[in-house]
Amino acid sequence: MPAEPRRPRKRPSGAEQPAPEPVYRFLYTGPVKTTLDLDDDLLARAKALAARERTSLTALIEEGLRLRLRRRGPSRPPAARLAVFQGRGGLVVGVDPLSNRSLSDAADDDA
Repeated sequence: MPAEPRRPRKRPSGAEQPAPEPVYRFLYTGPVKTTLDLDDDLLARAKALAARERTSLTALIEEGLRLRLRRRGPSRPPAARLAVFQGRGGLVVGVDPLSNRSLSDAADDDA
């Protein structure tokens, strides 16, 4: 059953009030504090780089995230190509390709 559209609320004085906007639109309107678990060596190197560049660790992390999120293309390496035999030939005469036993016997003959 589809939800009914929101109707304006009525104030006690009788004046109509528009329905409130959904809260999720306003969750991230400004800076957000968060906690990160970083490798100690990585954090030390990042702090040293930030000091050399006279910038904050926050600015350095934001720059790295922006670069990573802006990167185009697939995020994982392309799938490996399978080798396909392009040669001539085929099954040995007398081998039934639909029979496991026939294929197994033919494989054993080559050993």
